[in-house]
Amino acid sequence: MADDKEEKIMYFGTNAGEDPEKAAMPFVMACAALAMDIKATIALQGNGVYLAKKGYVDTALPAGGFPSLKKLLADFLELNGELKVCVPCIQERNIDEADLVEGAQTTAAGVLNIEAMEADAVLVY
Repeated sequence: MADDKEEKIMYFGTNAGEDPEKAAMPFVMACAALAMDIKATIALQGNGVYLAKKGYVDTALPAGGFPSLKKLLADFLELNGELKVCVPCIQERNIDEADLVEGAQTTAAGVLNIEAMEADAVLVY
């Protein structure tokens, strides 16, 4: 990075156990970005918020050739990725904030819009 600007990529995940391969993609891509010293944020919305619920990924089906969702989530958090979870989405699914994995941060649309505008790239799965 010649100009010392921190590179950032934001990934929106909207799938969970109903489509394990799509659910895995934001984590696969974000872990690769983090390994490249690119800041990575995953924002979970819709059914994607289930991935941040404690214990959910422990029993999720394998993700089509990728590591398990449990491993992907653990690797992402270990690499210091930022995990954002939509408050209205967890409320709709009766998930309490206390039921989220350690490291998950709750947020809403306004903050996500600002972060998306500040990112160098935004990908949606």
